[in-house]
Amino acid sequence: MERKMRIIPYEVIAHAEQVTETPTGVEMIQAPKVWDITKGAGVTIAILDTGCDTHHPDLQERIRNGRNFTDDDQSHPDIYEDYNGHGTHVAGTIAAIQNNTGVVGVAPEVNLLIGKVLNKDGSGQIDWIINGILYAIEQKVDIISMSLGGPEDVPELHEAIQKAVNNNILVICAAGNEGDNDSNTDEYGYPGYYNEVISVGAINLNRQSSEFSNSNNEVDLAAPGENILSTYLDGKYATLSGTSMATPHVSGAMALIKVIANQSFERELTEPELYAQLIKRTIPLGDSPRLEGNGMVYLTAQEELAKLFKPQTIARLLNI
Repeated sequence: MERKMRIIPYEVIAHAEQVTETPTGVEMIQAPKVWDITKGAGVTIAILDTGCDTHHPDLQERIRNGRNFTDDDQSHPDIYEDYNGHGTHVAGTIAAIQNNTGVVGVAPEVNLLIGKVLNKDGSGQIDWIINGILYAIEQKVDIISMSLGGPEDVPELHEAIQKAVNNNILVICAAGNEGDNDSNTDEYGYPGYYNEVISVGAINLNRQSSEFSNSNNEVDLAAPGENILSTYLDGKYATLSGTSMATPHVSGAMALIKVIANQSFERELTEPELYAQLIKRTIPLGDSPRLEGNGMVYLTAQEELAKLFKPQTIARLLNI
């Protein structure tokens, strides 16, 4: 029996033909406040998912390349279209461009590498996912975003992720949607539970932990994951909920942080250093760390602290 993983289960709240707005989640994490510094240009994010609507007007300019690793389209490697919708929604939250209509993503100038590792049913063999990770490494991406998971710890998958991290790639994964609204119980999903990845839990638009979000001691931070508006199939839009929707908020934020931090330090930061820069840009929401980790990603956290505290106090608060 072949080992498989699936998209993290999610809920479709609504569909829309046309929209013109900045999604609330993008606003919540303060992305527009840093766009005068960077919109992510020069950073490449690999989205390992169900593919992408490559003709979507909000996305087509951002797609650099891609490859199909699934059994869709007779396994043709150059056809990485999305027939599910999940991957297109993730892509929009990360990188939808600013048009006169549509939505805008967290980092609207990043490049996207589309690794189609899940088929139209949202299911994928472990080998497809591993091959997608190796492809992303080969293409020298900066970030890998994975809103997928399964209950099984697969050593070969873990090794591929470790190889990516060792190549200075940030790997960002959904924590999972098996939560029971009790932070004292553990819910495990892989690859989100691996220590090497940045594991993302979900909160609602009122900054409360989502009832479905997994709790465990490997959750790193949280992001908006309920009622998230983004791009969808056939050039349209949809509102979805799940940790799958929280993850791309962090992937896009990480692209912005990488540009800002590298400019500030005047060198290329390592993966652990960039992770530290991400955690410095979180704010605690008052829930258990097993649900929210270090808190919600908040791109202007350091600037907000600077208004309230002296520099030495900020250093102590941020453990720097």
